[in-house]
Amino acid sequence: SGTDVQTACDSLSWIDGVTYTASNNTATHTLTNAVGCDSVVTLDLTINYSSSGTDIQTACDSLTWIDGVTYTSSNNTATHTLTNAVGCDSVVTLDLTVNYSNSGTDTQTACDSLNWIDGVTYIASNNTATHTLTNAAGCDSVVTLDLTINYSNSGTDTQTACDSLTWIDGITYTSSNNTVTHLLINSAGCDSVVTLDLTINEFNLGFTESSTLFTSPPFS
Repeated sequence: SGTDVQTACDSLSWIDGVTYTASNNTATHTLTNAVGCDSVVTLDLTINYSSSGTDIQTACDSLTWIDGVTYTSSNNTATHTLTNAVGCDSVVTLDLTVNYSNSGTDTQTACDSLNWIDGVTYIASNNTATHTLTNAAGCDSVVTLDLTINYSNSGTDTQTACDSLTWIDGITYTSSNNTVTHLLINSAGCDSVVTLDLTINEFNLGFTESSTLFTSPPFS
């Protein structure tokens, strides 16, 4: 007699033709030994089991998984076989959700300067600056700035008038003035500050009346 020590994963088909799916140390089988007598074999079987599981992943744009494949779209069918702690197969199924990054353009028009979402103050037109946000899916959202900067301007309106002037601000000035200002909007839609430089000349009505007395010569 003797013992057949076996270790198998999940099942073992033994010499008796039986498939064992659990550990067993009682099964026997009778063979004939070299001298024509019975040889009773006892099975000492340890069954270890394969395992399986799901690897739940969420990625932006792509994922390179344990099978070495780079997945660029959601997938719940890919599998990969590892070896578990007892030396049997461990089949992992991928449950992958791929979300995507996006991009867009922020078109802005401003007067003189713009303080953008990146915290930078731009004082000239710009169409190359970018800033990365996070979209609703948790992936990158790259925003490109398309900025047009228009500019404010200023000037002086030099006026000379007699006695008074009603200016563009609706006020009538009766004396010279070079400090008053008025705000307009220029063709670019920005402030245009006009300073009045006004000279008032006053009209003075004054004259001197003189008369000469002519005396007729005496008659002779």
